[in-house]
Amino acid sequence: MKYLIGIDDTDTTESRGTGYHARLMALQLEAAGLASVHGITRHQNYVHPGIRYTSQNSSACLLVETDHYEETKAFCRRFLLDIAPEGSDVGICIIETSFIPRLVLRWGNRAKHELLSREEALEIVSKFDIYLEGLTGSHDGIIGALAAVGLRSNGNDGRFIWLRKQKELRDLKPGFYTPAELKADFGIEQISIRMDRPYLGDSKIWVHDWFRPVLKNHKITLIIEKYTKDGQTNWRVSSKDYIRSHS
Repeated sequence: MKYLIGIDDTDTTESRGTGYHARLMALQLEAAGLASVHGITRHQNYVHPGIRYTSQNSSACLLVETDHYEETKAFCRRFLLDIAPEGSDVGICIIETSFIPRLVLRWGNRAKHELLSREEALEIVSKFDIYLEGLTGSHDGIIGALAAVGLRSNGNDGRFIWLRKQKELRDLKPGFYTPAELKADFGIEQISIRMDRPYLGDSKIWVHDWFRPVLKNHKITLIIEKYTKDGQTNWRVSSKDYIRSHS
């Protein structure tokens, strides 16, 4: 079965970020033979003076496939407790993908624009069979953890920081790739031109060292743009600033 695992507030200003911890947890889950990780998305939540966060108030969501739910849950719980630095407010949420309540989808959308409370998060999950737990500190991390699974389920939010076929995106070597290579080698499901229309060509695309596909219409989507060099028009992956502003 497939599950979404949302985590948040796993860091402090002196420690590595939630994205790093999500990738490390994925590696260890697979190494333990408990689950296959199909992808990890990073989701931006509301930035507001009334919200305590480390740097950008982002959460992460893993899509995993496993026949060992209880063991996977226990493993993730132990992992997060082990890596949690003093002062962090770690939260975790796990939900089976075949049924995502509308309240959870709405929670994800609200978390991008509203101040939310852990009490309301707990009230929502009490109506359903959803695992949500605050592991350290104030337990406020459950707000972002629940938001992460809601936003991932919505299918139109977040950028990928892990792909099944190219797990550590930071290790990608820049270069020109055909659409067929991007789909076969990296698992890209669709290519769009600046979020506007699908790319239907077969010309090679320049992939730079900040390679972050986004989630669009429930598909792993690479956003590209035209650029001119030496009088020739070419294609390249859109800039870091553009991707950040649209994910």
